Amino acid sequence: MVNGTAYFNARDGSPIRYATALPDSENPAGTVVLLGGRTEFIEKHAETIAELNRRNLMVNTMDWRGQGLSSRLLKDRQKGHILSFSQYINDLSCFMETVVSPNAVSPIIFLAHSMGGHITLRYMSEQDSGIAAAVLVAPMIEIRLFPMPQSLVRRLVWLAVRAGWAERYVVGASGYDPKKAPFKNNPLTSDWERFIDENIKIAENPDLAIGGVTYGWLCAALQSIEILKASKSLQEKKVPVLMVGGSDDRVVSIPAMKQICRRLANCRSFVIDRARHDILREADPMRQAFWQEFDNFVQSPV
Repeated sequence: MVNGTAYFNARDGSPIRYATALPDSENPAGTVVLLGGRTEFIEKHAETIAELNRRNLMVNTMDWRGQGLSSRLLKDRQKGHILSFSQYINDLSCFMETVVSPNAVSPIIFLAHSMGGHITLRYMSEQDSGIAAAVLVAPMIEIRLFPMPQSLVRRLVWLAVRAGWAERYVVGASGYDPKKAPFKNNPLTSDWERFIDENIKIAENPDLAIGGVTYGWLCAALQSIEILKASKSLQEKKVPVLMVGGSDDRVVSIPAMKQICRRLANCRSFVIDRARHDILREADPMRQAFWQEFDNFVQSPV
């Protein structure tokens, strides 16, 4: 059960929203740090939090800087923006130091989706993390930009930022509008009720909404992807990692996920047939496949 939300101050003073959810037991079996992807917010993860609590796990989660009810970076709060992914990593480090670690029950397990999975890998590679194990769901190792080559996109985005367009939406992006993102052929989930649930929660609190990304965000993401791919310290980490992808993911690259998993000292990857990008909010058979892998991994890490 989520025991309310609160705020901690990031190192630059920005307020970052977080929540703690405790299981019914007085003796939790461990602590999960639940990290969402871009556009996501604490309320979206209610079902996942409940699943973790039923496993007698304490949960700590947060809204990333620039989304949810954490501090937004631009006057137009609809714009998905960041200056550098180092800001996310610093916020996660501060979250761990000020909120998670003082009250955590060992072991500390990360469960991170998409952008959250990317930030987790950067955090693991750069800091003495204290993570016992990590489960990364559709981690953002590489963004699918088909049909344009990655190298061309990086060049064009860099030029746009240099031209002073860092705070502009990338071409084709705009503010939050559920009418522009219908259920049919959506890349996230095949489950109608879970798809519409996010829109219902935003209707209840419009401040949760966020639109497309800016050139600044995309430039920072592509730069961070290159940093992650070039990291030599990451492959030396012994933390057990499970990476779970969906065979029908059209947002991030599953081959890139498998490739970086092979570089890690203690990693296993698993692909769920027919699952789209938002595996934790997919149809029940795919979610059940995920939770079976999760349970097996937590009971006996790689």
